[in-house]
Amino acid sequence: MPLTEVEGLLRTLAPQVLGAVVRRYGHFDTAEDAVQEALLAAATQWPTELPGNPLAWLITVASRRLTDLLRNEQARQRRENRIARWALPEDWLSPAADRPESDSDDTLILLFLCCHPSLSVASQIALTLRAVGGLTTAEIARAFLVPEATMARRISRAKQTIKDSGVPFAVPQGEARRERLGAVLHTLYLIFNEGYASTYGPDLQRTDLAAEAIRLTRLVHRLLRDDCEVTGLLALMLLTDARRPARSAADGGLVLLAEQDRRLWDSALISEGVALISSVLPRGQAGPYQIQAAIAAVHDEAPSYEETDWAQIAALYDVLLGFSDNPVTALNRVVAVAMARGAAVALPLLDDLSAQLGEHYRYFAVRGHLLEMVGNATEARAAYQSAGERATSMPMQRYLFGKAASLAPRS
Repeated sequence: MPLTEVEGLLRTLAPQVLGAVVRRYGHFDTAEDAVQEALLAAATQWPTELPGNPLAWLITVASRRLTDLLRNEQARQRRENRIARWALPEDWLSPAADRPESDSDDTLILLFLCCHPSLSVASQIALTLRAVGGLTTAEIARAFLVPEATMARRISRAKQTIKDSGVPFAVPQGEARRERLGAVLHTLYLIFNEGYASTYGPDLQRTDLAAEAIRLTRLVHRLLRDDCEVTGLLALMLLTDARRPARSAADGGLVLLAEQDRRLWDSALISEGVALISSVLPRGQAGPYQIQAAIAAVHDEAPSYEETDWAQIAALYDVLLGFSDNPVTALNRVVAVAMARGAAVALPLLDDLSAQLGEHYRYFAVRGHLLEMVGNATEARAAYQSAGERATSMPMQRYLFGKAASLAPRS
């Protein structure tokens, strides 16, 4: 099997293997190390000889390595009398033993485990990408622009926190399940957003992060097809990612929605996303991810920026603000109102957000846009300059400073 196909298969199987090993033996942190060693062994051997049951092969190798790791640790701690507790059952090599009770359930449980409420959001993201996404610590560190040692400590602390919590390896029930699923979706949402529009650094977007978020959300959707918010989140990601090919210029610079060549948008993703959101909105259980997906669908189906149904988008933002008084959502609504009813109407609404967003670059960027729309070039230039000084993404900085420069008085 070609190496690229092996790598893809390993990424798919990794969470299932980890889930099976943790379910059977516990010790999340040590099990993760054992699974990584099994994956390395597979990457070496499978290109020349693929086993008949790749999943069972990985679970067997990881189980053996986990046993070795536990025994070594117990020996170091002079607790040999506890080794027997970790001995494998006699049938551990049988085909039945090599199959987890439910591969799908195990993967979902892993996501719930990585998004345990005792962890910070940053730790939830890092652990999800490591344990379920299969990214290396170095890859995660590069994605979030922190030293590898820092990310390693963050992941290690997260594993220890889960271990100390004593949380069982099972899908939580009732209200706990609903809350934990919310944390899972929020984590995937944040991973996608950072991939689609990088907050820091020289890159406009990190396609690997966005693609991983979509892959994991597809997995959750496959397991929880009846959950409308899961469907809404997947639709939102697809409808947003469909615009990615038109979002950057040849030199890597930012191209805003108003200036994008819509012929470059991915029509297949748009069709899939529209079908998904259309399948759940009529159920009358619309949540924030579904509303955001509906907004994205209105954008994607519009023939041009000017012909977008801005009044509908503004109304959808009103609904979204009913779930949470989020100032960024309110800022997006201001832009929709400006397009639907004019910038002069929107500017007072923007002033109302100054206390909450007055130091955020997006506040000044929108202010510059609205002032430019009403013909106040001098104040628009100052607003764009302030936005550029506050932005942390280099492509965004270049764009905003470029806008300011374009409004400079001609000598």
